[in-house]
Amino acid sequence: MLQEHAKIVQFVSLAKEVNGRKKMQKMIYILKKMDFPFAEKYELHMYGPYSEELTLRVEELCEMGFLAERSEDKGSYKQYCYQVTDEGSKFLGTAEEPRMQLPDCIERLNGKSSRFLELVSTLLFFDQLDKDEQIAKVRIVKNKLNFTDQEMDQAFAFIEELQACSAS
Repeated sequence: MLQEHAKIVQFVSLAKEVNGRKKMQKMIYILKKMDFPFAEKYELHMYGPYSEELTLRVEELCEMGFLAERSEDKGSYKQYCYQVTDEGSKFLGTAEEPRMQLPDCIERLNGKSSRFLELVSTLLFFDQLDKDEQIAKVRIVKNKLNFTDQEMDQAFAFIEELQACSAS
């Protein structure tokens, strides 16, 4: 049962730090879509794909002392940042060895903004559609974010980059 918890601790450890709950949700969803073995189920939510399971797992990991959560006041909102604790580092011994490509993919994802990851993850949520239909769906469900054609092109290029990175 704790194997899925260990994967989340391993993810945060490889990222060194994850800034934002939304960012963590999107990063893990994208990794899952790149065939990394995350078990959390996702559904489309206000900020794109969202997993209640992941939220609960992260809360449990904080309560167990394996992840440290700190909040930063950003004025109109709080941003939560996550790091692995010393106890969490010990717990990492229970995790399976990650695929060789995982650290590189995590680094690429962590370097992107939450807004961009929201676009990428929402496009991937509709990946059963062709490209034009994906764009049309995103423009409907994310109309308030006004993604530009350039942002769409960058998101598709990033998805291709991640697919190449995760397959190598």
